[in-house]
Amino acid sequence: MDMKKRISLELRNRNPAQIAELVVDNSRSTDGEVEGLTDDFTDLEFLSLVNVGLNSLAKLPSLPKLRKLELSDNNLSGSLDTLAEKCPNLTYLNLSGNKIKDLSTVEALQNLKNLQSLDLFNCEITSLEDYRESVFELLPQITYLDGFDQEDNEAPDSEAEDEDEDGEDGAGQPGDYDEDDDEEEDEDGSEGGEVGLSFQVNRADQEEDYAEEEEEEDQVQGQKRKRDEDDEGEEDEDDEDD
Repeated sequence: MDMKKRISLELRNRNPAQIAELVVDNSRSTDGEVEGLTDDFTDLEFLSLVNVGLNSLAKLPSLPKLRKLELSDNNLSGSLDTLAEKCPNLTYLNLSGNKIKDLSTVEALQNLKNLQSLDLFNCEITSLEDYRESVFELLPQITYLDGFDQEDNEAPDSEAEDEDEDGEDGAGQPGDYDEDDDEEEDEDGSEGGEVGLSFQVNRADQEEDYAEEEEEEDQVQGQKRKRDEDDEGEEDEDDEDD
């Protein structure tokens, strides 16, 4: 599916200005350029154009609120200076799997003052001697290169960050699934089994006691009836004597 049609489908009859995230991975660019995106996407914050056959970013529209841009597995070898002009607020940029060979190409990213994370994994530039030191020196604003900082500390998971920003992974939201709840339910269930067994044993004991009480009561009632009959017989004999 070509990129322009894919973007149209992703809109689902919504206004482009209402879109904050747009993913068109694995669609096709007919001429190696960005197609179907316009300046109307004024609130777009996340854009993913993975494996769409891009050769250039020249036709990328102005996206002033864009923070995260995924461009991995394309054919980009230059034209990165467009990003500073069109997406000045980028904080995350993934260019892995492109044809970026030289530090001079990356130098165009110096004007992205808010850029914090850059990914160049699987690009030829990573084979350069002192690659990491050179990029960190060239782009002092970035904290993470290929997922690690200058001290080789791994970058925090971006999804986890988003979840924290949304309120600690949406804690307390109805319908959330929690494995801990299952564990608690399992524990409660096992305890409930023990309680149920104990209850059955106690109930059996109670029923046995109740049966014994009924038997004793029947014996008492029988003896009472026998005494009453004997008494009646004696009274009848007395009447005959009279």
